[in-house]
Amino acid sequence: MRPKYRFVFASVASIVLSLSVPRAAIWEFDPAHSAASFSVRHLMISNVRGEFHNLAGTVEWDEKSPASIKIDASIDVSTVDTRDAKRDGHLKSPDFLDAEKSPKMTFRSKSATSSGPNRYKVVGDLTIRGVTKEVALDVEVTPPIKDPWGNSKFGATATTKINRQDFGVKWNMALDSGGVVVGDEVSITIDAELQQKKAAAPADKK
Repeated sequence: MRPKYRFVFASVASIVLSLSVPRAAIWEFDPAHSAASFSVRHLMISNVRGEFHNLAGTVEWDEKSPASIKIDASIDVSTVDTRDAKRDGHLKSPDFLDAEKSPKMTFRSKSATSSGPNRYKVVGDLTIRGVTKEVALDVEVTPPIKDPWGNSKFGATATTKINRQDFGVKWNMALDSGGVVVGDEVSITIDAELQQKKAAAPADKK
């Protein structure tokens, strides 16, 4: 095949391939219907639970192409809520999350694989207090639906466990009976409702 024809063939093939590859839609978190909850051991005898609100960011996702999923999310640290104002204040302090210096926690995905019907293993970078570590999320997705107002939405639940010490959250106190006041392992669950981002309206021609 002559070089000129090889070039034309390659160009046409590239165009056809780009048109056939599915494009992942962009979905935005609905903060009114999304939250990140956590659980940590207290006094070695019980679990304290809390939530963060104002979950924001985007998810790129095509249900026909599991590996296409990309997550870029952030959480406002100042929204921590454990139903105790004094404890919430302590969690925002430099002893724990240091909300003044590090107002947001972030997660940015790096890879994703299917782990079953509507289930994914998503690996990415979690940043807390300015410290970034790789974590894996187990994600279960509820396929898209149309809400009563015609918006495309889907739901997702993501779970993981981290060691808070890995992120510089080190405050603790020893108990006389042995053990410590706060456990190191933190269980995290993110319940999210996402809405497909609408394309920008074309600008009026003058």
